[in-house]
Amino acid sequence: MKLKNKKVVENYNPIKDLFKEKTSRRDFFKWIGFSTASVTLAACKGPVIQSIPYVVKPDSITPGIPNYYASTMIDSFDIGSVLVKTREGRPIKIEPNSTSKYFNTTSARIQSSLLSLYDEERLKHPFLKGKKSSWVKIDNYIIQHLENISKTKKDIVFLSSSFPSFSTKKLIRNFKKIYPNTKWIIYDAISYSKVLDASEEIFGVRAFPFFDLEKSELIVSFDADLLGDWSPENMGPSYVSNRIPRKSMMQHIQIESNMTLSGANADIRIEKKPSDIKNMLFEIYQKVFFEKEPKNQQAKEIAILIEQAGSRSVILADGDHESYELSFLINKKIKSNALQNDQYILSKESNDQELNKFIENLEKGNIGCLFIHNTNPIYSFPLSISKKIKKFIRKIPLTVSFSMNQDDTNEIMDILAPTPHWLESWGDMNPVTNIFTLIQPTIQHIFDTRQLQDSLIIWGKMRYKNYYDFLKKTWEENIIPESNVSSFNEALFHGVVKKKNKKSIKSFVVNEKKIQKYGQKLINYEKEIKEHFELRLYTKTSMGDGYQYNNPWLQEFPDPITRTTWDNYLTMSYFDANRMKLKNWNVGDGSLNGNCVDLIKNNEIFIQDVPVLIQPGQAIGSIGLAFGYGQKNGKLSKLCNGKNAYRIYENFSIIQENIQIKKADKIHKFACVQLQNTTVGRNLVKETDLETFLRYPKEIWNEEEKISTHKGLLSPKEISIWNQNKNREENKKNGHHFNLSVDLNACIGCGACIIACHSENNVPVVGKEEIRKSRDMHWVRVDRYYFNKKENHDQESLNNPKVSFQPIMCQHCDYAPCETVCPVGATVHGKQGQNMMAYNRCVGTRYCANNCPYKVRRFNWFNYANNQKFDFNMNNTLGKMVLNPDVVVRTRGVMEKCSLCIQRTQYVIGMAKKEKRKIKDKEFETACSISCPTKAITFGDINDQNSLISKKIKNPRSYKLLDFIGIRPNVSYQVKIRNDKKTVKMK
Repeated sequence: MKLKNKKVVENYNPIKDLFKEKTSRRDFFKWIGFSTASVTLAACKGPVIQSIPYVVKPDSITPGIPNYYASTMIDSFDIGSVLVKTREGRPIKIEPNSTSKYFNTTSARIQSSLLSLYDEERLKHPFLKGKKSSWVKIDNYIIQHLENISKTKKDIVFLSSSFPSFSTKKLIRNFKKIYPNTKWIIYDAISYSKVLDASEEIFGVRAFPFFDLEKSELIVSFDADLLGDWSPENMGPSYVSNRIPRKSMMQHIQIESNMTLSGANADIRIEKKPSDIKNMLFEIYQKVFFEKEPKNQQAKEIAILIEQAGSRSVILADGDHESYELSFLINKKIKSNALQNDQYILSKESNDQELNKFIENLEKGNIGCLFIHNTNPIYSFPLSISKKIKKFIRKIPLTVSFSMNQDDTNEIMDILAPTPHWLESWGDMNPVTNIFTLIQPTIQHIFDTRQLQDSLIIWGKMRYKNYYDFLKKTWEENIIPESNVSSFNEALFHGVVKKKNKKSIKSFVVNEKKIQKYGQKLINYEKEIKEHFELRLYTKTSMGDGYQYNNPWLQEFPDPITRTTWDNYLTMSYFDANRMKLKNWNVGDGSLNGNCVDLIKNNEIFIQDVPVLIQPGQAIGSIGLAFGYGQKNGKLSKLCNGKNAYRIYENFSIIQENIQIKKADKIHKFACVQLQNTTVGRNLVKETDLETFLRYPKEIWNEEEKISTHKGLLSPKEISIWNQNKNREENKKNGHHFNLSVDLNACIGCGACIIACHSENNVPVVGKEEIRKSRDMHWVRVDRYYFNKKENHDQESLNNPKVSFQPIMCQHCDYAPCETVCPVGATVHGKQGQNMMAYNRCVGTRYCANNCPYKVRRFNWFNYANNQKFDFNMNNTLGKMVLNPDVVVRTRGVMEKCSLCIQRTQYVIGMAKKEKRKIKDKEFETACSISCPTKAITFGDINDQNSLISKKIKNPRSYKLLDFIGIRPNVSYQVKIRNDKKTVKMK
């Protein structure tokens, strides 16, 4: 967390200075032993298997012992306060920073950003007019042009994604003093401008309102995916904190068109097309403000619930500017206690109005210099803008792109100024009111890259040695004196600080005309089914806005809802698909295929050959398409046939109306990891309603499964195939015995655990074709099941199903059926409760996989490392640097599976022995448990009677999956409880 070597702190480059100065033989060996130098050499030149030994060991590094650094992950879409785990100078894992109160969770995308550091396709040096250049030439060229442009009236424009950096904004102000015509324009690929504009009009602050759901008893969401990417900050922890089964348990009503994470977790889900959702919101607004009775029965019942809950309810909405305004006004009217009036999220700064002015000036030729930072507008602009924008950018005298990778925009820029990865960078962020975070490098620059801020200092001729000096001075003068820390190093250690002089935000009075504006609106619900569709654009959990498109971990991440990988697709209801004669079907090997369509608007084909995925719960008359796909640069673009949804993102609106669909001849091959969508009546995911849970004993809603024997039905605890070994149960009580518990009420299906396991355990990426053959290698999977009250469980009956998520990993059974059939003893049971694998003994018979009832074992069909057929991160020198040295890389013909992170448990035990102390309860963590944003996964030692895991196991909601088999798993689940006691009619 705190760097000890000052030269490392100042981005000192020991290799360059080594060759500039006269050095003795001893000095030479000292530098060769220097950690970051050896990492740089290993990254750029030598293969991983050839290491450079420590002649003089760095003080900050001990081989085999991890170091943690507090930092802030930031890209064009995501931001998070994190801890970076490094081994021998290499970042290998991203974990949440619990010191921070805000942005302290690590989503699948935040964790996967680690792999982008080791992307061999990164820009490695600057380019001038398409040719490799040096920073000296680049600096001279740009300064000369800036001086010439400053003599004219033309603007110098920085086009950037949201970048709420206190020090960078100060740098820009200093830069403006030298070049007064400088403008900073914020352009986010997925615009937050509408919600920010509405917030400014209703609250008087142009920022995303902060909602705290801990005290709310009713959430009504109008198409706002609060558990997805609706809010810039993960709302999962706040949401789950009040989902504990009790009388005051929160009720969640979700009205939406696409099936989302929020809809899947809702107690009551109502599917409506976007126009009907907005009409319902209008009616509830008119009821709250003007006592006007809603026409829609569902709106009438929801209005009653809001009136009963009062300030304990909160209304969330997504869509256009009006929808945000309506929801904000309702929350102000009912005085919702979820709305924190003195706290706002500042991480998004989109401004469509300023962007439109920039495009006008671009067309008029008023821009003399264009710097593009951390965004790819040629790819992400709507078709109407991107068609004409290229020729205007080419006419600008000076164009510079600051980016990590080659992209569509870079192809038309004069200069490519490659930037370092955030793990190689210095910086700061101001993501929330009065909260400031720091970014610090955890590795030296691997390539010849430079931060935007360092370039600004050079081009602006500022009197600072580098950006680090400027950052430190800025914090010591402006932030540290007014914060809860005493020094810059202390701020680095924690990674986040809070300002003491908290200025209260004055309450903003809304103009009465604004309230009356929506009061008299006439509302009409369309009853006829039209040929035109309403398109709802959305972000997938894996891809976000597409910034990490070239990341194989994310491409192979199964979507929580559809369970597909490597593609985006058009989601459509069964009704509409049948009407359009569109189908999904399984082919001979079981994999999924489907029809494709063309998307047409105003008689123009926007997107061709979009695959159609028939989605249970999709509102009739609506379709959905995910952002972030369809990029043409990067090696993964050849494997992924996704479509660019930004082409139809007109007016930066996520709702596009009057979309026509025409069936295409093309057949699409999906890569789907789960083809069985229901439990077929089996009681795998136990759940009940809140009223039953509160009124009746455990035997009613969590009945113990019995085993049928010649003596009748017996409890699994009464039967054992190991009766001859009486010491087996006694041995479990000695030392440690590890268990894992999953609370199905807290699991929202986000999949953060999947990427955490991938990163920790060196799980390989296998590619789309292998996924189609059901050869995925994920050690953890999050099964998604659809339910309805009908007896038949076919997919077509699930028009608006309930959804349940169930994480499945190796259950580490005490009487494991895999152990008894292994002919070579490769899988055995450890004394601490873990089912262990001796990889070098496994001969790949796959008997264990066939005998496993949970199907959690994975077979290595190929050598995924060092194999050009699997051209991902494990077949190149740089990509291998992400591998965890504590976990072996498995080879062909070997079975692998979850180990309950045995390397982590043994490390904790070893450290405690060395320090001669007892182990604290929360010291034991698996990769999945530490990264779960809602703490649905609990891991620990059940021999510690006071441990959290012991309490979870004893909880009446606890049950074990397939317990009636009698194999006694060490993983348990807690029954899911839904609060649908106050019913709203679904139809």
